[in-house]
Amino acid sequence: MLNPPIPYTPQVERFEDDEQTTVAELNDTFDVILKKTAEDYGHAVRSVHAKAHGILEGTLTVKGGLPPELAQGLFAEPGEYKTYMRISTNAGDILPDAIALPRGLAIKVVGVNGDRLPGAAGDTQDFVMVNGPVFQAKTSKKFLGSLKMLAKTTDRMEGTKEVLSDVLQGVNTVLQAVGISSSTVQSIGGAPDSDPLGETYYSVTPFRYGDYIAKFSVRPFSKDLTELTGKEIDTKDQPDAIRDTVQAEMRHLTGAWEFCVQLCRDLELQPVEDPTTQWDEEDAPFVPVAILHAGPQDSWSADKVQKVDEEMRFSVWTGITAHEPLGNINRARKVTYEHSARFREGFNRCPIHEPAS
Repeated sequence: MLNPPIPYTPQVERFEDDEQTTVAELNDTFDVILKKTAEDYGHAVRSVHAKAHGILEGTLTVKGGLPPELAQGLFAEPGEYKTYMRISTNAGDILPDAIALPRGLAIKVVGVNGDRLPGAAGDTQDFVMVNGPVFQAKTSKKFLGSLKMLAKTTDRMEGTKEVLSDVLQGVNTVLQAVGISSSTVQSIGGAPDSDPLGETYYSVTPFRYGDYIAKFSVRPFSKDLTELTGKEIDTKDQPDAIRDTVQAEMRHLTGAWEFCVQLCRDLELQPVEDPTTQWDEEDAPFVPVAILHAGPQDSWSADKVQKVDEEMRFSVWTGITAHEPLGNINRARKVTYEHSARFREGFNRCPIHEPAS
């Protein structure tokens, strides 16, 4: 028997006294990355997840007949929504794919009704995920320390980073062989070069889920995708091997993913303020509430790259209050995401906006 879900109240969050100071330092550090990469490329890119591997247009179909605890927010009623998906790698550099890093999946759902989060334009709901269940730092202050080290390596050091990635992949393989998964090793270059279409993605941080609290996940559902799970891509001497692979596969396959919700059922076992703690699925299972679908298409067409990669931004703070981001890391993401987008918009002289339903 599962515990009942914990009701959301503002008291589930704990605020640190120096959060705004930390956010200001994060922006200063992100500026080092943003300015250096813009100088190198002659074009501003995102401060994190700079390199995209594919842009997909699709639909999100919310299931009917969900129990009350799952029929919340965007998922309160059955329906179908247009979506944009961006598959990426988490570094602020645009690096060769042989430098293996965690992959990201950002989803923008269009035409979502409901009270908007502060500063959230349009009628969209964003979900930002990575292919691992935990974040590498407990607080934004601890993340700041890692970011400062990363900023020092932001430049054209592909050769050094590629060697480091090879070493770390070996370390991570050994750890996994003895039943250990190291998010730290994976976050700095020890993740395998697996096909991103077969990966499972996680929100990592918690969110309000209407009357409750939850984390989100997207996992392969169609046979076309599950057959790609664990498939490694040969990235040797192919700087854009992942992008090329995804583009070739999406020309013919049908992608269907289950969008799942993991309700918080015990604040001690499933803490709100510690994203380094994995919520055990035996105590709090992921339950599918919708299907994300993308049919055959060109995942790297010039019009999609311009429309999505250049003219859109993805942020956990773009959405409705029913899915308000929770916890220290999420609070820090609001201003830093906005800061990065403003820099990119100004440097490239390309307006960033939300798509209309």
